[in-house]
Amino acid sequence: MTHPFEKIFSYQLSSRLEETGVYTLTSQERSWLKSMLEHPAASEALEERTIAKLQECTLDDEMPDLLDGLEEKAGNAETQTVHPLLAPIRRILRNRQGMTIQCMTKKGKINPSQPGLPCKLEYSMVKREWYLLWYNSATRSPMNTRLCHIVSVEETRMSRGRYEEMSARAAGLLEAPRHEASVEVIKMFNGELTRILHAFSCFDKRVEFDESDQIYRIHLSFTGSESQYVLTKLRFLGKRVRVIEGDYLKWRMRETARKALALYGIEKDSAQVDETDGKTQASLPAAGGNLSV
Repeated sequence: MTHPFEKIFSYQLSSRLEETGVYTLTSQERSWLKSMLEHPAASEALEERTIAKLQECTLDDEMPDLLDGLEEKAGNAETQTVHPLLAPIRRILRNRQGMTIQCMTKKGKINPSQPGLPCKLEYSMVKREWYLLWYNSATRSPMNTRLCHIVSVEETRMSRGRYEEMSARAAGLLEAPRHEASVEVIKMFNGELTRILHAFSCFDKRVEFDESDQIYRIHLSFTGSESQYVLTKLRFLGKRVRVIEGDYLKWRMRETARKALALYGIEKDSAQVDETDGKTQASLPAAGGNLSV
């Protein structure tokens, strides 16, 4: 069993280090960094001065080779996660300038060049592709384009005032409305707090601890497109957590429980659903006791 101090260290100390911008590197992490920098894709993904700065972290002492003796078998086809357009687009973002972009359709038709402002680069873990979120100044509309559909990108110089004006307009259009929800960790599973927080690591969150009741509450903030992913994490955690705020998530979890009960032949009349706290209970015939989902 993991010592409770490890749970405290993993959450409280790491969060404090993150707030102050301090990072700790173990020998295994430095070994992984060294292997990453030796990969051929490193020269395409990082600048030379960045590679030189990172290599300074691997020159202190001898480190074990984590890849020695490891062999991958029956793996999926490797996809290229570094796109040639990443470097020029990132340079435009750093310089806070506009761009002229030319894209093509899914059928291969090349569209005329369009003026715009790059806003954000995103990588989809599902589709394993890079996306560029940008503002089309000609049509005054937000755009979301795959990098594989971009033919060329060129930097366009603009004044600081013009950039700030377009950036504020783009932010208002690209910023999706956010939803709030609160998840309570069931007290008997406080020892698994690190695992629970890891499940919600990709969302904006705030953790609250009630010392009198010894209860952790996680306040989540997410967009509408991320709600299905939040539900996936809630179903994965199962009885470890309970939604206490967020009507939509409560309703979806009740629907999940209802469908699960129906799958095992429990009639609707025998399933009692409590609408106040989102718990579903059903009496099991001939088994005794209650089933809580």
